[in-house]
Amino acid sequence: MKVFVLNCGSSSFKYQLLNMDTEELLAIGLVERIGLNDSVLAYEATGKEKVKEVSDIADHAQAIKMVLDKLVDAEVGVISKLEEISAIGHRAVHGADKFTKSVLVDDEVIAAMEECVPLAPLHNPANITGMKAMMDVLPGVPNVAVFDTAFHQTMPASSFIYALPYELYEEHKVRRYGFHGTSHYYVSNRAAEILGIEKDNFNCITCHMGNGSSFAAIKDGKCYDTTMGMTPLEGLVMGTRAGDVDGGLFKFLENNANMSIDDIDTMLNKKSGLLGISGISSDMRDIESAAAEGNERAQLAIDALMHRIVKYIGAFAALLGRVDAIIFTAGIGENAIELREEVMKRLTVFGIKGDSDKNNCRGKEQIISADDSAMTVMVVPTNEEITIGRDTKEIVAAL
Repeated sequence: MKVFVLNCGSSSFKYQLLNMDTEELLAIGLVERIGLNDSVLAYEATGKEKVKEVSDIADHAQAIKMVLDKLVDAEVGVISKLEEISAIGHRAVHGADKFTKSVLVDDEVIAAMEECVPLAPLHNPANITGMKAMMDVLPGVPNVAVFDTAFHQTMPASSFIYALPYELYEEHKVRRYGFHGTSHYYVSNRAAEILGIEKDNFNCITCHMGNGSSFAAIKDGKCYDTTMGMTPLEGLVMGTRAGDVDGGLFKFLENNANMSIDDIDTMLNKKSGLLGISGISSDMRDIESAAAEGNERAQLAIDALMHRIVKYIGAFAALLGRVDAIIFTAGIGENAIELREEVMKRLTVFGIKGDSDKNNCRGKEQIISADDSAMTVMVVPTNEEITIGRDTKEIVAAL
C-alpha cells in the first residue's frame, strides 16, 4: 500500500510518499510560498536527483497536482500511475477532546475540526485546506486525519484541568491538550522495542525538542502528563515561544508597555524563547556558537532552557514513580550533544550516569547513559510521517 503523507501549513506543506508494505520512503519534499510570487517546489525521489522549481502557485490544489505530476514523471517519478496511491494521511494539529485516535476523514470530521479552529487558528484551517485539496485532486481516495492531540487524551483530569472556574472547561473546553503526539507515540514505542519492554508496562519521559518543544510523561505506554497546554505555547523555553509565563503579565504589559492582547500574543509566540533572551536567533546552533564566543545573553538562553528541561524531567519522574527511560528526540534533542551531556550531569540525584563516548552521536538511535545508570537515557530520532502512514494503512485496510 502506497500512502501519501501531507503536513499542511497555511502557505506551505511537507509531503512524503511511503510504501507502507515495506515502510520504504519513495519520495519527499516541500512546497513553500503557496499563493505568493516565486513559490518553491522541492522534490526528491529516493536514489534520484533533487528537483527544485520556482513558479507562481495559486493554491494548495495546484501545488498538490504539481507534486503528483512529479511522482508519475518519466524521469524523476516513483510510480507509474496515480491510482497506485491507496490513501492520504494528514497531520492534523488540534482535535481537542473530540478525537482520541486517528480517523477516516468525512464531512463530520471536517466539521469537528472547524469547531476546533479557535483552539488552533493558524494550524487547523491549513490542515482542513489540505484535506479538501486532496479530495479535489484525488477524488475517491480515502483520507485519514492523525491528530497531534490524540495521544494525550489519556491524561487524567488532574493533569489536564486548569485551576480556573470550571464553567470555562464545560462551556469553552479550556483545558490542557498537549501536542507533538505522533512524535511522543512513535519514540516511546520505539524505545520500548529497543529495550525489550512491553509498551503497556513502559514508563518513560519523552523529550521532543525542536523549534517547538514538549515533554511527555508516559505511564504504562499512555500519556499521563505533558508540558504543552491548550495551545503549543505552554511549557518549555522554545525557539520563539516563551513557554510558561505568569498570567498576570498580560495586564502588566497592557498597563505599562502599551501593548494590546494581539501584541502580547505575537510577542509570546514569535519574539520570545531562545530568540527573545539571546537577541540573536531561534536556532540552537547559532546560540551555542555565540555562547562559545562569550556572548552572555546567548549563554543565558541556554541556561534558561536547561533549567526548564531539568525541572520538567524531575517533576515527571516524581509523577511516574518509576522511569525506565528518558528519550531525546527532534532537532535539538537528536543533535545537541553538549546539552544532553549537561542534562545528565544535572540529574545525578536520580542515579543517572552519562557516557560521553556513547553520547557523541547525532540523529541516530543510541543509548547514551552508562551501563550502571539507574535510568536509561537514549536518543531516538522521531518519525512522525511513518506514524501517520501506519495509522492510515490500518484504517484504510479495515474499510
